[in-house]
Amino acid sequence: MYRYDEFDQQLVNERVAQFRGQVARRLSGEITEDEFKPLRLMNGVYLQLHAYMLRIAVPYGTLSSKQLRMLAHIGRKYDRGYGHFTTRQNLQFNWPALKDMPDLLAELASVEMHAIQTSGNCIRNVTSDQYAGAAKNEIEDPRIVSEIIRQWSTFHPEFSYLPRKFKIAVSGTPDDRAAIRVHDIGIQIVQNGKGEIGYEIYVGGGLGRTPMIGKKIAG
Repeated sequence: MYRYDEFDQQLVNERVAQFRGQVARRLSGEITEDEFKPLRLMNGVYLQLHAYMLRIAVPYGTLSSKQLRMLAHIGRKYDRGYGHFTTRQNLQFNWPALKDMPDLLAELASVEMHAIQTSGNCIRNVTSDQYAGAAKNEIEDPRIVSEIIRQWSTFHPEFSYLPRKFKIAVSGTPDDRAAIRVHDIGIQIVQNGKGEIGYEIYVGGGLGRTPMIGKKIAG
């Protein structure tokens, strides 16, 4: 799995510090909930009927044991002792207090995790096969392509304010456990008779109000 370098860690730490100031302004009444909304959505924080909810990114569904222990710790300390894994390989906590969000995100940052681009109209978490790197019939590990896309899309100014959220998935086996055809862009890693690696590209899929199966445009 990808490990942070100094630049990555500094970026996430600065984002936590920035959000800490924004939360303080909201709690003091300096800004309204409407003014706070776009700021919290950039940090994965939703407002539900009874409480705020935090969605944490788990890039291409890969967690280390250290990260998993931190998530368990956060569930006990800031929530009700549990969280919810989503169909797109994120984790949600549904009961953290807003005042605790900055400390929660700081603890996440200490194990190279964050909630950036898990909400709002941007490119969301890039998902992959849950057996990536271990599947017997894997053509190539899809997490490599997923990580390249993640780095390229994170904080990309052209994709931070899209008309709607945008989802990408990558599959490295013919089984397609990543369900790439129900994503905005689906990437299927393929191999020809000469052993050369290539990609089939599917676009236009989704599972929203009007479900659509993506169509192949290349490969």
